[in-house]
Amino acid sequence: MNKIIVSPSILSADHANFEKAVQEVDACGASWLHMDIMDGSFVPNLTFGPQLVRALRKKSKVFFDVHLMIVQPSRLIHEFADAGADAITFHYEAEVHSQKFLAEIHSLGLKAGIAIVPSTPVSILEEVLPFIDLALIMTVNPGFGGQELIHECLEKVKKLAKMRKDAGLNFKISVDGGINEATAGKATEAGADILVIGSAFFNSSDKRAFVDLLQVDRA
Repeated sequence: MNKIIVSPSILSADHANFEKAVQEVDACGASWLHMDIMDGSFVPNLTFGPQLVRALRKKSKVFFDVHLMIVQPSRLIHEFADAGADAITFHYEAEVHSQKFLAEIHSLGLKAGIAIVPSTPVSILEEVLPFIDLALIMTVNPGFGGQELIHECLEKVKKLAKMRKDAGLNFKISVDGGINEATAGKATEAGADILVIGSAFFNSSDKRAFVDLLQVDRA
């Protein structure tokens, strides 16, 4: 049995109190923390950099999945590795030599992930699937939290799950954007293993109950 992984996105936390946010993640039983790094170029927003990752690493033992939504992400992997990332996920659309970059992430002892935006077909990932630990399907157009899930993107999750099965691979499939109590079940039915959840998690009055509801066992 494998548990669905609930990965709260710190993008939706109170930016004036990130320490409290990671304490809430630790306390609720979620095992991952999703960290969106935006540069104002690849996506129309700016967030934070390795300094915040380093500061929060001292406050939490959960798995840090650092999601680089930046141009030329290979420039910064050493900084985020040194800051305490456990995984680095970058966008296929932002890096020319994806396989080389995945190998470099692995050489640093980290898990390596690759992400695609809603307009990118999942078939484009076929050649790199043997080299990844996770694939992130964006279910909203990246840049801002609080958006509604684009339901057509769940078809991409289904296709990716079939590609994984047909190739005999075991990478995890993550979904990010518009995931809440109403949409989480649809995402896991489509084949998602990791639920990146922002507003729905941090707006929940009982975060442990919320995580327990979604973090179910899967055969």
